[in-house]
Amino acid sequence: MHLELMRDPSRTFPTVTEPESILSARVWHCKYKSLFPLTQLRNLEELVIAGFPDDSFEFFSKLEKLRVLHVLHMPKICDIGPLAKLARLKSVSLATLPSWDASKKTIIIQSLEPLAEIPELAYLELLGICPPDKSLAPLERCNNLQTARISHYPMAEIDRFFSEVKVINQFNPEPSFS
Repeated sequence: MHLELMRDPSRTFPTVTEPESILSARVWHCKYKSLFPLTQLRNLEELVIAGFPDDSFEFFSKLEKLRVLHVLHMPKICDIGPLAKLARLKSVSLATLPSWDASKKTIIIQSLEPLAEIPELAYLELLGICPPDKSLAPLERCNNLQTARISHYPMAEIDRFFSEVKVINQFNPEPSFS
């Protein structure tokens, strides 16, 4: 079953009946104070979020079956470390808003190391999400990486990364519910 929440003006995440039946969810530009209630969706495999209100990804670690995670606009996030606990993640997309892209604004995260610890990671998008050193070197340890799409890094670093890891420069596959 799929949960679709679009532009909900409510400040409180709605109660989900039969949360264990939800396998995919889209939370798109809603006004919720927190997305912590997503942790009720223990069988969630695919999650797409636009507008992440929380200051931590920590609660994602409870979503152990998550295979696809796309987050657009996460201005309070500086640590993606909790993603390393999601061993089944295959597709990760972290991005700033398109308007930020045009103005070259980025979200500075502590490190890309947590992504290198995800054993199944095959598809990666980092659009305007950078560590302070703007190095893609940690991603070279992603043994199953097939595609990557990167922006706001020095062009020399992007070229070096793609020549080193031999992945295809393309966007992630769309979630199954798109």
